[in-house]
Amino acid sequence: MSQDSTTVPETSRKLSGRRRREIVAVLLFSGGPIFESSIPLSVFGIDRQDAGVPRYRLLVCAGEDVPLRTTGGLELTAPYGLEALSRAGTVVVPAWRSITQPPPAAALDALRRAHEEGARIVGLCTGAFVLAAAGLLDGRPATTHWMYAPTLAKRYPSVHVDPRELFVDDGDVLTSAGTAAGIDLCLHIVRTDHGADAAGALARRLVVPPRRSGGQERYLDRSLPEEIGADPLAEVVAWALEHLHEQFDVEALAARAYMSRRTFDRRFRSLTGSAPLQWLITQRVLQAQRLLETSDYSVDEVAGRCGFRSPVALRGHFRRQLGSSPAAYRAAYRARRPQGGPAERTDRPDRLERLERADRPDRAEVIEPRSGDHSLPLRRQGAPGGPTGHSGHPPHHHHAPHPDPGKPESDAYAPRLPEQAVGRAPGRPSLPGQRERPVG
Repeated sequence: MSQDSTTVPETSRKLSGRRRREIVAVLLFSGGPIFESSIPLSVFGIDRQDAGVPRYRLLVCAGEDVPLRTTGGLELTAPYGLEALSRAGTVVVPAWRSITQPPPAAALDALRRAHEEGARIVGLCTGAFVLAAAGLLDGRPATTHWMYAPTLAKRYPSVHVDPRELFVDDGDVLTSAGTAAGIDLCLHIVRTDHGADAAGALARRLVVPPRRSGGQERYLDRSLPEEIGADPLAEVVAWALEHLHEQFDVEALAARAYMSRRTFDRRFRSLTGSAPLQWLITQRVLQAQRLLETSDYSVDEVAGRCGFRSPVALRGHFRRQLGSSPAAYRAAYRARRPQGGPAERTDRPDRLERLERADRPDRAEVIEPRSGDHSLPLRRQGAPGGPTGHSGHPPHHHHAPHPDPGKPESDAYAPRLPEQAVGRAPGRPSLPGQRERPVG
């Protein structure tokens, strides 16, 4: 599900100077894909007042002094330059031509100035790289196309990259995943500005759903080998997913595969890119997420239904992977659920802090698994030497050598296997280079 950040400021930022909230500037660069570039032009640049859609005023701006050639060799002429950004209440960067190239310095300066003057800054797909290069995503949640999310997280370690979401709204800075997710975010902006009726009317004109459910996780698994469906391990993985409510460890999975633990680890890693222990823990946490979102089970009951021996074990793994306690995640998820219109934010930081204090063990406590609970190794929460990522930052997805079998590994994606291999909906993987932060 597309999410709104739980740390967004409650107060609306005041626009300065000549900026007007109804003016949307779209910043184009040469080499950008034409599909993403056309999305904000279609949403904000066409007068649909006859359909009940309030009108925006669109300014199409060139981000550099070169011919604007799109994919396919088309050449565009933008009627405005960077100076027009000074009039916009919203600035959209629909795409950037290459995740390996730095954006023009003049464009980055214009974006920083727009943000300082209260403008809402939006990055669609690879446009997030432009926002990150300008420093506008530092310390913030963000998303981009799942294929580029690891690069964004590694290159800008202070950005909290969440590859699961279709879009992330952090108040005055918003980002979306690839291609069609740009439409989702633009509709969200209309919904935020003018309500659900206006967004629904626009969606009908565009012949798209007014609000899509789910996230990018359904697409992520396609990057894994297709042939895994015929591998003998697929049956073992399917069994594990069907029995997450039971307490079993990797040794049990290896035995079901008629392999030694060492051989099983090697085969599993070669097929999925993830260690089996980390994969198993991740799947249990994902199942806990689903139950917290869709049921009224208590945290203790959720822990039992996901194969955790105790709610303390669930809290430890949940916080390590998602940066939030189960209770705080559930409260924030329910607070941001749509109620037929622009929802009032109740998922405020002070409220989350109270929830987390009530739902977490003493931070001085070393959380250890009970005897025989091989699937629940935990680290001390908040202690030095906790999960660290690239360049000493604290992501939970750091590439590391083969771990001690008794500790969870944080090495790369920890995704489910392809849908055809397990016969279930894909889970939500994690990526290298992400910082731990509250997502709910």
